[in-house]
Amino acid sequence: MTLVVQAKHRFDAFSLEAGFTSERGITALFGRSGSGKTSMIRMIAGLTRPDEGRISLDGEILTDTAERIFVAKHRRRFGYVFQEARLFPHLTVRQNLTYGRWFAPKGAPRESFERIVGLLDIERLLGRSPEHLSGGEKQRVAIGRALLSSPRLLLMDEPLAALDEARKAEVMPFLERLRDEMDIPIVYVSHSVAEVARLADQVVVMQDGRVKAVGAATEVLSLPAASLDRREAGALLQGRVEAVDERHRLATVAMTTVRLHVPDAGLAPGKAVRVRIPSRDVMLATERPNGLSALNVLEGTILAVTPSDDATVDVTVDCGGDAILSRITSFSAERMALREGMPVFAIIKTVALEP
Repeated sequence: MTLVVQAKHRFDAFSLEAGFTSERGITALFGRSGSGKTSMIRMIAGLTRPDEGRISLDGEILTDTAERIFVAKHRRRFGYVFQEARLFPHLTVRQNLTYGRWFAPKGAPRESFERIVGLLDIERLLGRSPEHLSGGEKQRVAIGRALLSSPRLLLMDEPLAALDEARKAEVMPFLERLRDEMDIPIVYVSHSVAEVARLADQVVVMQDGRVKAVGAATEVLSLPAASLDRREAGALLQGRVEAVDERHRLATVAMTTVRLHVPDAGLAPGKAVRVRIPSRDVMLATERPNGLSALNVLEGTILAVTPSDDATVDVTVDCGGDAILSRITSFSAERMALREGMPVFAIIKTVALEP
């Protein structure tokens, strides 16, 4: 699957001029509120016609303003999940789910109702009405309804934004299963670094209606400039669980050459994981420290020292093939005489890591 988007549009006090190419997996449109993420996904869905632009899926032209082509939204065969579940209050969960079948074209491959219900773990909810569901349950039903319409592409516009932290934690594993077990490409809008780091294969960073960065999640989310707020900058690493210490509820994750100790969080040996390391939680030392409570002390070499205008410095450290970002004060950087090529030790508190 290849989705190609190029669009220009003028709103009352905002202009959008952006584009990207997406392959299979989850492509996250990531940025602050007002950056143009929702405007972009609405154009993909056919809910907004751009002033200028061209949108295609696997070579099929959906929008081409130069050729005056604009395929109606109901003919695009895209599923759309909004911030709010938008379930029909007078229908049961089963009826809400089967409603999606009405939008599946004749002859289109159909997902098994039982498979979708099992994937989202909503079998026990089928006889309930939406008013008796939690926020997380409503969103899972909304996702199921979209999947049962046999979409070629699934669009998700901040589907967790209206949920509290507990309900987000409830829904997130199902989004991961959707990514890993369903052969449906997803465009996922979010302003949450944690969500994007956990779910996305590709990230498109948007700012003021423009694309600021695009690439693999592990690359883009490890760039200081990719963050919504410099306090959220950090590195996103990929590894595999090597061992689990059940007594201390810790897991050892093997990266390229180094190993990290992380909170267990129900991990099993052999499981592929991503680890987000916030730059504000990484200390640096010019000599190997002793007598620390921190379990992760990684030897590395400075790749770059990038000063900022807020009296801080971003230091990129190569730790055996994995780049880790550390944010320290400019005073500390001067006192330690940090420079490119200098050997250092990166110190990371285990409790700061979320696999």
